[in-house]
Amino acid sequence: MKNLEHIGIAVKDFAAANALFTKLLNAEPYKMEEVLSEGVNTSFFRMGEAKIELLEGLTPDSAITKFLEKKGEGIHHLAFEVEDIYAEMERLRAEGFTLLNEQPKRGADNKLVCFVHPKTANGVLVELCQEIK
Repeated sequence: MKNLEHIGIAVKDFAAANALFTKLLNAEPYKMEEVLSEGVNTSFFRMGEAKIELLEGLTPDSAITKFLEKKGEGIHHLAFEVEDIYAEMERLRAEGFTLLNEQPKRGADNKLVCFVHPKTANGVLVELCQEIK
């Protein structure tokens, strides 16, 4: 893993959360994107090398909507940039981690992504992400 790529934060009211983080960070989101495959709206704020991603569920069955119903707003995941997502997935499987995806899938911000089950990472949902070239 190369570095912390972003911190994902689940929010109920996307517009209000974007306004709040714009004030808090004194910066506008540099990107907003709807990811239909995940059923979410996302926005990204750049903070030095890392980013903050706000996530709003678009459908009742999206992972973010379910997360918000169970846990409320807050940190949803930590994402780490990897050089080779396939190799990193294989390494983590060999180390005993459970992955939520058999293969990487297209995520927001032009990335291939895969998630590590929180039950095998001390309750933290971990995302692996690799830039799509």
